[in-house]
Amino acid sequence: MTDKRRTQQILTVHTYDFGVTIIDTSTVSFKIWAPRAQSVAVDIVERANTPLQLTLQPFGYWQATAENVHAGTRYRYILNDEMIYPDPTSRSQPDGVHGPSEIINPQDFPWTDQQWKGLPLHDLIVYEIHPGTFTQAGTFDAIIPWLPYLLDEVGITAIELMPIAQFPGVRNWGYDGTYLFAPHNSYGGPWGLHRLVDACHAAGLAVILDVVYNHLGPEGNYWGALGPFFTDQYRTPWGNAVNYDGPHSDAVRNTIIDNAVYWIRDYHIDALRLDAIHSIFDFSARHILEELSTAVHDEAARTNRTVHVIAESDLNDAKIIAPTSKGGYGLDGQWNDDFHHALHSLVTGEKQGYYSDFGTLDHVATGFKKHFILSGQYSYHRQRRHGNSAAHLPATSFVVFAQNHDQIGNRAEGDRLSTLIPHSAQQVLMTSILLSPFIPMLFMGEEYSEHRPFQYFIDHGDEQLIEAVRKGRLAEFKKFGWKNVPDPYDVKTFEDSRLTPSDEQTDLQSHMTAWIKQLITLRKQHPSLGPGVKGHQLRVWTHKKHNVLTIYRKHPDAPAMLLLLGFNNTPSTLTLRQPKHRWTLLLDSGRQDYASPDSEPPSPAPKSLDLTEHKETISLPPFPAWVYSRSE
Repeated sequence: MTDKRRTQQILTVHTYDFGVTIIDTSTVSFKIWAPRAQSVAVDIVERANTPLQLTLQPFGYWQATAENVHAGTRYRYILNDEMIYPDPTSRSQPDGVHGPSEIINPQDFPWTDQQWKGLPLHDLIVYEIHPGTFTQAGTFDAIIPWLPYLLDEVGITAIELMPIAQFPGVRNWGYDGTYLFAPHNSYGGPWGLHRLVDACHAAGLAVILDVVYNHLGPEGNYWGALGPFFTDQYRTPWGNAVNYDGPHSDAVRNTIIDNAVYWIRDYHIDALRLDAIHSIFDFSARHILEELSTAVHDEAARTNRTVHVIAESDLNDAKIIAPTSKGGYGLDGQWNDDFHHALHSLVTGEKQGYYSDFGTLDHVATGFKKHFILSGQYSYHRQRRHGNSAAHLPATSFVVFAQNHDQIGNRAEGDRLSTLIPHSAQQVLMTSILLSPFIPMLFMGEEYSEHRPFQYFIDHGDEQLIEAVRKGRLAEFKKFGWKNVPDPYDVKTFEDSRLTPSDEQTDLQSHMTAWIKQLITLRKQHPSLGPGVKGHQLRVWTHKKHNVLTIYRKHPDAPAMLLLLGFNNTPSTLTLRQPKHRWTLLLDSGRQDYASPDSEPPSPAPKSLDLTEHKETISLPPFPAWVYSRSE
C-alpha cells in the first residue's frame, strides 16, 4: 500500500462521525461502535414497528439511515436481539443514564456570538463553578444572572464548569459521568448549556469545560457491553483504564478526540480542562494527548478562534506542555498542584498525606521561580524521586489556586480555608495567586470567603455502589487522620454545599470581596503585576526568620512592582535591603475596608521605602500583604 493510500485510510477512520447525524429535517444516520455484537438494531421509542437493523461496517462500526425521524425522537439500541441500551454517544439523556437517548440538532440553537474569538491564555482569570451548587436552582440558566457580578464586581475573565456529562441521579461532582456527549439533564441539558455559553460570550467571558477522559462512572456505563473500551492492562483509582493503546483502541481514541472537538464545534467552548491525565495510560508512538490537542487546535484554526487545552496532572512532567516540535504533547497549560500544596501547608501547618513534601517558605519561593517544586527531588509522600524541571516554560502555562474543588472536597468535611486560617492569612494567599505571573483561579465563593463546605456527594441508584463509595471515602481519609466523613449519598451533604445566598453575607465577607476585586484590578492595570510574559523579570527574597517573601516583578515595558507577602502569624520586625530602588505603597491588606472588622487595626504599611543606599526596618503585623510600585 502506498503512503498516500495508507494516510487516506487513517484519516477515514479518524474522522468517523459517532452517534446520530441529522441529514435533513426527517432523515438521520445512526452510527455505533460495537465490535462485540452479532447484530445491532435501533428501536425508535415513539414507534411500534419493527426495530431498524444496522449494517456492519469495517472496524466494528454499525450504521443505518432512517427516514421520518427528527430532532426530539427517543431511541435505544438492541444488541444481539436481546440487550437494550441507550446510546453511549447520545447527545441528550432527558430521562437519566438508564433512559432512552434523544436526537437533537445542535444547529437549531440561534447563536449570537459570531464576533467572539476567545481570549489568549495569559488573559484568563478563572472562576471554577459547580453548576449544581453555585445557585439554589442548580442549572445552567441560573448562572446567567450572575455573570455581571462575576465580570464587574469580582473581575474574572473566564468561568470553568466542573464536568457536566450525564451522570446518575441529580447530584454529583460530575466525575461519575458516563455519556461524554450529553450535558446533564437536571442542569438544563444541551439547550441550557448553549444559552449559558452564548451569554458568557456576550458578556466577554470565556468558558472552560472540565472533561474526564481517564475513566467513566460505574452506573449507566454501557461502553463495556459494546466493545473493549476499557483494558485491564492498566489500573486507575476508579478501576480498569480506558483502552488507548490496546486492540481496538483506534475507535476508543477516535471517540475521545471526537468528543473534545465536539465541545469546541457544537458548544463554542473556549478551553478544555482534562481531568487527571496521570491516569491516562498510552504507550502508542503518538500519545492520545498530543493527538487530542492537535485536533482541538485544528478545529480552533478552522473557525478562527482561540481555544486552549489545559491538563490536571500529578506527574510534574514538562513534556505535557512542551511543544510537539520538542517532543512534548503540545497542551497549552496545566494546573500546578505543587504551588497550592506549598501555600496550603505553610499557612495551615498540615503535613499529612501529600502535604508531607511541603511546608516551608523556600517551597513557596521555589514555586514562584521554577513552577514545579518537586522537579526530580525525593518525594516523602511517594517514597521516590518525582518530577522534572519546568523552569524553562512560560509562567503562563500554569494555573494556580489557593483552593479548588479537589482541595476542598477531598477533605473529609469539605472545609474551606475560611474556616481554617485567619482572614489576613487568606488575604496573603489571594495576593500570592492573583498577583503571580501564573494564570490565577478562584473556586466559587472564595471571592467572599465562603464558610459553607464543599463536600463530596453522589446520587447513585445502586445500594451496593452507594455503600462502596461510603467505605472508600472512609479508607481514603485514614492517611490524613480524618474520621468525621459526611455521608456522600445524604441529600443534606449536597444541600450544605450550596453557596450562601448573597443577602446573608457578612461584613467580613464583603471586605474579602473588596480585596479580591482590588487585586484583580491591579493585575489588569499594571503589566508588572500581570501574567509573566516574555521578557518578564522575577526575583524572590526569603526572610526565613520572619516567614516573609519579597518578590520583585518587572514587565519589559512597565514600572517594576514589589510584593511583600507575610506568612508570619505573629508581629515581627524586618529589615529590608533589596531591591535597591525607591518604592511607593499601592496596596495594604490592613486598610480598614479590606481587613477584618472584628479585629484591632494592624500596623500600617510604610507609605514609601527607600532602599537605594539605605536599609529600612519595618514593623510587620501578622500576615501582611503589601504592594509597592517603583518610584520614578
